[in-house]
Amino acid sequence: MTIAEVRTHRLSAPLHTPFVTALRRTTTVDTLVVEVVDADGRSGFGEAPQVWQVTGASIAGAEACVRDLLAPALTGRDADDLQARCAAVRRAVVGNESAKAAVDVALHDLAARRLGVPLVRLLGGTALRVPTDVTLAAGDAVDLAAAAKQRRNEGFTVLKLKVGTDARGDLDRVRAVRAAVGPDVRIRLDANQGWTPREAVRVIRGIEDAGLDIELVEQPVHRRDLDGLAWVSDRVDLPILADESVYDVRDLVEVIRRRAADMVNVKLAKCGGLHTARTLLDLATAHGMGTIVGSMMESPVGVGAAASLVAAYGTSAVSDLDAAWWLAWSPVRGGIRYDGANVVLPHAPGLGISEVAETKVQPRG
Repeated sequence: MTIAEVRTHRLSAPLHTPFVTALRRTTTVDTLVVEVVDADGRSGFGEAPQVWQVTGASIAGAEACVRDLLAPALTGRDADDLQARCAAVRRAVVGNESAKAAVDVALHDLAARRLGVPLVRLLGGTALRVPTDVTLAAGDAVDLAAAAKQRRNEGFTVLKLKVGTDARGDLDRVRAVRAAVGPDVRIRLDANQGWTPREAVRVIRGIEDAGLDIELVEQPVHRRDLDGLAWVSDRVDLPILADESVYDVRDLVEVIRRRAADMVNVKLAKCGGLHTARTLLDLATAHGMGTIVGSMMESPVGVGAAASLVAAYGTSAVSDLDAAWWLAWSPVRGGIRYDGANVVLPHAPGLGISEVAETKVQPRG
């Protein structure tokens, strides 16, 4: 059965709460959904989120990559030869990992639909519920404490606190959140590259000395400063999680070689799809590194793929799959849903997406 067509859909949907980090502030999810259609009319879906400040990917750029390079590499080819099709996508263009991830996931989704099984079954797993953390957007101590209480009352037991916007006040923010939720909620920090190495060590040691029981610290310094990342890791006790420093296998190899981090956050839109993501998880585990799977600000398409990966492969810590939870409404029909602190995967074949709502909204910066 051949691939008949590759379509793209520009989507934009509002968030119920602004999402603020050390890198950006957004009130919408703006993304490109890719649809791979076989000759029988079955469709598989994947997603390329627009995240200028992290990956540099844009809707327009991803759409051009899919239209001009990836679609021609697939159209008319055998849809059932999944490994060959995904390999062709990886070879077709340098970089453009978000676009490649969207097509890679769409091919996996289509393969699962053609077999009549959920994507998690295609990946080798059976679980349909995956725990997730939830993010506390960057803000002042009072607002963060209030948000933390609300998230705890909604059933979340792992909170990811965004820091890095103001190193001098970050200890007070962490202290306020811990006081608000008590000892039974896990708290992890994400600086999104916002600290210098010296600031990172000062803040993290302050947190350790205060006994605030933090689980881990994600990407404390600039992604290219692996010497700085290693310097921080060597001087604090808390586990350091590399996120923006690791896009592909070569990046992870270098982090391992330098002993720059204790854990890695694997994201489909960074690494180019499920094939590379599985390699990263295997490589990290083989070298004794902890793992989580994360997402950008994505729709249920991208989060569903990431959650399916976690359900099949597992991670050493609770993964970061709350992106679609932030949506005021979903731009797709079907797919995942949230039940408290769990992502619930559908019983339907593939990702369970039945419809994509086109929007007229232009890509945002």
